[in-house]
Amino acid sequence: MSIWKEADFIKVSDEEVAFLTQGDAHDEKNVLSLWFEGLKLLVVTDGEKGCRYFTKDFKGSLPGYSVNTVDTTGAGDAFVGSLLLNVAKDDSIFYNEAKLREMLQFSNACGAICTTKKGAIPALPTTATALELISKGTN
Repeated sequence: MSIWKEADFIKVSDEEVAFLTQGDAHDEKNVLSLWFEGLKLLVVTDGEKGCRYFTKDFKGSLPGYSVNTVDTTGAGDAFVGSLLLNVAKDDSIFYNEAKLREMLQFSNACGAICTTKKGAIPALPTTATALELISKGTN
């Protein structure tokens, strides 16, 4: 974890939490053992169940989207890519929970859509596709 403590935000999957902590990925104590001074955002993705988020001032979770999954390859990359895009546009998400939730909802949609086709690149969503899924609602 040499560059771990250089990050402003970290995204890990529930499987990665279990590996890194050698414990239950859904136990908040285990998740928070990954927290360090200076970190602004820790996001844990829980596959089709959505994601959890932790900041210094607030925490929460968002449900995933029900889709016809074909291939999960690239779902995490689509999630992170959309999150990076939104952080680059507006880093106030680290301090504004409403904005963070909106951006994570978008990332959940992007990750879900990416599972609906074989292969990561062909399945990457457009903004319009992600917004359409969001408008339909979660599970």
